[in-house]
Amino acid sequence: MRRTKILLADDHPVMRAGLAALLNAEPDMEVIGEASNGFEAITKTLQLNPNLVVMDVTMPGTDGLEATRRIKAKRPDVRVLVLTIHEERRYLHQFLQAGASGYFVKQAEPAELVAAIRRVARGEVAVSKSMLKHLAAGEANSPIPDEDHGHEELTDREKQVMDLIAHGYTNKEIAEQLLISKKTVETHRANIFAKLQVKTRAELVRYAIRHDMLRAHPAPEIH
Repeated sequence: MRRTKILLADDHPVMRAGLAALLNAEPDMEVIGEASNGFEAITKTLQLNPNLVVMDVTMPGTDGLEATRRIKAKRPDVRVLVLTIHEERRYLHQFLQAGASGYFVKQAEPAELVAAIRRVARGEVAVSKSMLKHLAAGEANSPIPDEDHGHEELTDREKQVMDLIAHGYTNKEIAEQLLISKKTVETHRANIFAKLQVKTRAELVRYAIRHDMLRAHPAPEIH
């Protein structure tokens, strides 16, 4: 089994030790290095070539956001999952814009975090349920680019399908939940991607988050 090589970036040694123990217990994950600040995260990413960096936000010196920007600029293939105490929506937007593929709070359940790492490793976007609830509730505002308003053209059914796609449901699962055919789901999916001008599920999730379009319901279990 191919293992996802992970670098942990957090300024608390106990936190890093706990994460390392959790992730190394998984058969498909391996922690290959640790960093106590953003600068070390950048340096060790270049040295160790991890597949994924678990990044804290607040660290001494270079913070997690700047480290993420620099890592994605130098190693765009390396994926970044943010793990933080900060639940402010502005951080979520900033990290997604910087190229992060995941944003989770440290209060998340261990199994939820492990599942999120697997999703990010596969090239998907993962956001903790608590952050989705904040987004769905519209607790804060953020600027939206003028050029992307394709969601205004979506039908009500397409919005339902888009929401389920963003939460990780397959075409078959969406068809079963909405009581429509799989072929109909595929047609809706194609129309949604065309209207929003996105090419991947990751881009769709970023778009949906930017426009507060995600409802607060849990994604299906990932095995």
